[in-house]
Amino acid sequence: MAKDTLANKERGEYQIAFLESSTQSRPFMTSTIEWRISDQSVGYLEATAFMEARVAAIRNDGAAECVWLLEHPPLYTAGTSARPEDLLDSGRFPVHASGRGGQYTYHGPGQRVGYVMLDLKRRGADVRGYVHALEEWLIRALERFAVKAERREGRVGLWVATGGGREDKIAAIGVRVRQWVTFHGVALNVDPDLSHFQGIVPCGIRDHGVTSLWALGLTPTMEEVDSALMAAWTEAFGA
Repeated sequence: MAKDTLANKERGEYQIAFLESSTQSRPFMTSTIEWRISDQSVGYLEATAFMEARVAAIRNDGAAECVWLLEHPPLYTAGTSARPEDLLDSGRFPVHASGRGGQYTYHGPGQRVGYVMLDLKRRGADVRGYVHALEEWLIRALERFAVKAERREGRVGLWVATGGGREDKIAAIGVRVRQWVTFHGVALNVDPDLSHFQGIVPCGIRDHGVTSLWALGLTPTMEEVDSALMAAWTEAFGA
């Protein structure tokens, strides 16, 4: 784990990557979590501003923890370990420095992004356990569509077998933890334009591709994916 974690001890800030307004949203509470589900595309800067404010409120004011499910317009984000040579087409979409761990990632329509803002001090102060729980959350959600997603040592994200001995990535994970409060999170490919990933080397991994639920022959709606994610949450996190 140590090689995958960059830490600024004075700020109490961790950036983890596993080898690695006007927007309409529907907030509601389940147990201790506020869930927000956005029906319209959310700009990246708007989303990061919201996360920064909520992280500060959780840390300083005891605000409710939050999970925000949304889609972004097409864009690339660069994590703290991003290599310039992995940005293959810099003019294709906007590129944002994200501050999270990891390398380059694509976000866009048809991909469900889950931004997760939790107080890890309330949850055992275990960063490794938190990332494992994020992975388990996605694995359990995908099981509801009869998709077997798996972890792979040395490869960021979650992977599915796509035939002929090939494995492709269906979900990415990249998080940041500041004074034990998390932000950024996960991205699950539901039905994005997979050609948009060709402008980067996703997460710096050249030898494997990307896939989606629809590319696997499944056609859930985004609402069905949201329902699966919400149902799987307690199985991974407990509350």
